[in-house]
Amino acid sequence: MAYWHSDLHKRKRTGGKGHPYRGRRKYERGGYPVETQMGDRVIKVKRVRGGNIKVRLIRDNTVNLSVPSSGKTVKCKILRVVKNPSNKDYDRRGVITKGTIIETEHGLARVTSKLSSDGVINAVLIESKT
Repeated sequence: MAYWHSDLHKRKRTGGKGHPYRGRRKYERGGYPVETQMGDRVIKVKRVRGGNIKVRLIRDNTVNLSVPSSGKTVKCKILRVVKNPSNKDYDRRGVITKGTIIETEHGLARVTSKLSSDGVINAVLIESKT
């Protein structure tokens, strides 16, 4: 089953019941969320609307870490998921999404990339270990 992002079944602004005047369209269909975990790198390539592709990141244990003080980007290892403010359940399960706070070899970092679209984990250092 697919997710549908149609608003035809919802109520009108006045509160009255809206009756769908047509069926569902393929462009209204959505996908299941990709819940990226820590582990050896696994990606899934998906064809999307317009013939474009999205690289879905299933698992990864490395991050492209941007260090603002030096202006450089380094590739380093993810040690653990500290906090995921988007969802308490993701926080408990260690799911990585955009905005997640992770611990790296250099310190705490915030994820800045969308893992289900970009296929890579980019982050900005927010607290250094030194």
